[in-house]
Amino acid sequence: MKTILITGATSGIGKALATHAANTGYRVVACGRNKDALEELSRHSNIDSCQFDVSDLNDTRHALASIKFDIAVLNAGTCEYVDIDDFETDMFRRVFEPNFFGVVNCVDALLPHFRQGDKLVIVDSMARLLPFTRSQAYGASKAALHYFTKSLEVDLHHKGVKVQAVSPGFVETPLTDKNDFEMPMKISAEEAAKAMLKGIESNKQSIFFPTFFGLILRFLHILPTQLQKRLSLAMREKQ
Repeated sequence: MKTILITGATSGIGKALATHAANTGYRVVACGRNKDALEELSRHSNIDSCQFDVSDLNDTRHALASIKFDIAVLNAGTCEYVDIDDFETDMFRRVFEPNFFGVVNCVDALLPHFRQGDKLVIVDSMARLLPFTRSQAYGASKAALHYFTKSLEVDLHHKGVKVQAVSPGFVETPLTDKNDFEMPMKISAEEAAKAMLKGIESNKQSIFFPTFFGLILRFLHILPTQLQKRLSLAMREKQ
């Protein structure tokens, strides 16, 4: 039985992935801060819990010091939107801390434990593909995370560690429930979990879901930057 470690497993995509993976025969190590949510997950016979804060390097190192795994899915993150007329630099730190540095902390703790054939899966976002309105903090954190992932893919290749990037679109989670704008092609967390696990098992280098939305945004991403700007301005006006 393979073991899959999942950060951010107490809600949203992470929780759905933990449950789906456990139901399909994986041993799951569900990681997060919420003690009650972790206890609920641990009622499943295939799920163990590990409570820590990815933003705290020492806490992360201590929690993951003796963890055994075959697949590590680094999924924990948050989202806040920028008000350009009330610019708040602290927001960028709040967003980057879990979204980027939280992943860096986990990689720091997990690197000594990786063996040939293991997988490192890092979840960014399709938001990195276009300059969306109000997304300066969130989009920048996910763009930085994607570059970090791709660079790790190069430097872990010789160790036989497979690095995979996951870029979700809109998924119904407690975070997106707060959004006050249209979210095209939004899927459920359960659908996202199935797509993610399928992509991981298929050894895809990059995993996008929902599939059609991913195709659209990747096409827009390769358009000339001036055209991307016009599209983003049109979306801003619509909102």
